[in-house]
Amino acid sequence: MNRSRLRLDLIFRPGAAALAGLLIAVHLFANPLPAQASWSAVGPAGGDARALAAVPGDSNRIYMGTTDSWIYESADRGASWRRLAKLGESDDLIVDHIVVDPGDPATIYAAAWKLDPAGGGLWVSRDGGKSWTESAGLRDQSIRAFTQAPSDPRTLFAGTLEGVFRSADGGASWAQISPPGSSEIHEIESLAVDPADPNIVYAGTWHLPWKTTDGGKNWESIKTGIIEDSDVFSIVLDAARPSIVYLSACSGIYKSENAGERFRRIQGIPSSARRTRVLMQDPRHPATVYAGTTEGLYKTLDGGKSFKAMTGPDVIVNDVFVDPTNTDRVLLATDRGGALASTDGGSSFAPSNQGFSGRKVEALLVDRGDSDRLYAGAVNDKSYGGVFVSADGGARWEQLSDGLDGRDVFSLAQAADGTVLAGTGHGIFALEAGTEKPPILHWQPRNVIVNTPIKAATETHYGKRVNVEKQVRDAARELDSRVNALDLTGKDLAGKDLAGKTESGEVWLAATTGGLFTSRDRGASWQGGPVMGASDYLSVTSRGGTMAAARPDGAVLSFDAGLTWTPMGIPEMLTRIHRVAFSADGTLWLGAREGVYFTHDLGKTWLWIERLPLRDVDDLYWDARRDRVLVSSRSSEQIFSIDPKTLDWQWSRTGFRIALIRAAAERLVAASLLDGVVIESPAAKAESGRQ
Repeated sequence: MNRSRLRLDLIFRPGAAALAGLLIAVHLFANPLPAQASWSAVGPAGGDARALAAVPGDSNRIYMGTTDSWIYESADRGASWRRLAKLGESDDLIVDHIVVDPGDPATIYAAAWKLDPAGGGLWVSRDGGKSWTESAGLRDQSIRAFTQAPSDPRTLFAGTLEGVFRSADGGASWAQISPPGSSEIHEIESLAVDPADPNIVYAGTWHLPWKTTDGGKNWESIKTGIIEDSDVFSIVLDAARPSIVYLSACSGIYKSENAGERFRRIQGIPSSARRTRVLMQDPRHPATVYAGTTEGLYKTLDGGKSFKAMTGPDVIVNDVFVDPTNTDRVLLATDRGGALASTDGGSSFAPSNQGFSGRKVEALLVDRGDSDRLYAGAVNDKSYGGVFVSADGGARWEQLSDGLDGRDVFSLAQAADGTVLAGTGHGIFALEAGTEKPPILHWQPRNVIVNTPIKAATETHYGKRVNVEKQVRDAARELDSRVNALDLTGKDLAGKDLAGKTESGEVWLAATTGGLFTSRDRGASWQGGPVMGASDYLSVTSRGGTMAAARPDGAVLSFDAGLTWTPMGIPEMLTRIHRVAFSADGTLWLGAREGVYFTHDLGKTWLWIERLPLRDVDDLYWDARRDRVLVSSRSSEQIFSIDPKTLDWQWSRTGFRIALIRAAAERLVAASLLDGVVIESPAAKAESGRQ
């Protein structure tokens, strides 16, 4: 870590129109030196796994491709994983195919593609994955299929959005063998090569399959028996009888017994699971074929005459690996669930993700009474996600999602008594113990909205009709908005106890896409809605009865614990606000696209940390233990820690793109954008010092 000293220069700027204050820019001098900090991903385990490949002759060593440019390696048949290498500079490569050269296991090929914009490429390692080189001949190609000729390991084939490419020299050079600019043979999704003749190649496109028997000089359509305009996801040739061809498409699974001249649709797979992404033949039992679909894994023992579902429909299968030394051991690469392992031929599966975390964590909470107890809220994982809890600082995680029903979790907060709330894509839930023996924790909804506005009414008093104003309780309705932020530290100072002393009742505050809501009964009911004509609020913060809330284009203040709100002046050059937070002295901090700002007078004047080398600030959090403001950006691997008194700042390079940052006792913990929860090591902490 490094610190940079600062001095203050006053720069006068026009303030926000509402308050016409002064903007004061804070200049930080001294260039920061690179900080080498050691951070590690600790889970929760799981995420999106796309491809599996074992070293030929050594099934202990398996490689796994992911959706964030990383390749993982296992040395124990997939029981545990470690990060091996990242391909390219971006974080959005989908590594869909990995091939290990059987003649030289140190040579590994990894083919990838990007979702948006279309792109990708081929990376080659000649040293077992320690270093990788991008193949110039396929640079920026969206590679959707990749395979090696079984009879000639130096002959490789790649299927891209442009067509079919071949290399005859182990990937050193490439040539297109499908007709360039063809209106038919493009958008190649699957490839298969005859086990004895590398000139016989099958290519599945987004619109039916094709075949060449002369290395690409001529191609023929092999669509007889296949429903028109079928996307062909996978092609498998029987290793002993290559005239037997299995083909999976969006319209179902097909089989040909005459090398593709005619196909027939195989019965047994429900139509709802017809998108079969991958077919895999048992290497020892040719009649046994696995079908990985978007709605579970299926298996046939009789060459496709009948199929049996081996998993539930919630499993999305991207790849299947059958251990050739023990075909009862089957690994699946799945969406959300990561790697699933079976030791009984697919009859049962269990997660096998130790060391692998590809979770997208949007919410992170450190327990106020136990800094080793962490809560992480995940998105995009449905039944595999929700909330995860670790009681040992991230070493082990437990899924704690009963009652959330697959909802995404965008915020987590804890009340003074330890109650944990989760803000989801559809409402607020509280974690409570059930009535079981021993009790099991469940999430219970806390989504009742009951407003009591003052309304005009006409009443009869002493025989006369008069207009009066009175509080009227609206009919209850349900809070079903996305809950972006929660603050459970607010106080209502208006009440008096029997001795005349001021009471300090809890007031909970929520920022949602439906407006701002407060609760004075611990979430039993909420009051609120749109504020200042706006609904989409992103961040909230409380300091006693004073509250602040931010939406992308503005901010509001409340001095009565959320009963009423007033607009707050903000620097006029801001284009998007992401976070607000109070520090201990009452300073209000603001994180925005333009950087970090703060005000000592609730928006009348603002100070800007101009030389802070971080913009597009997505998260800003006050660390009460060390009285520091923590800052991070989704576009950066760096995190910053600012002293609110001296405005010294420290920084650390995490090695991960950070979504948000929190403090856990003497070290920092963060939610990464693509790799779950990451934690600062003791070695990283020791590198701190003044420059």
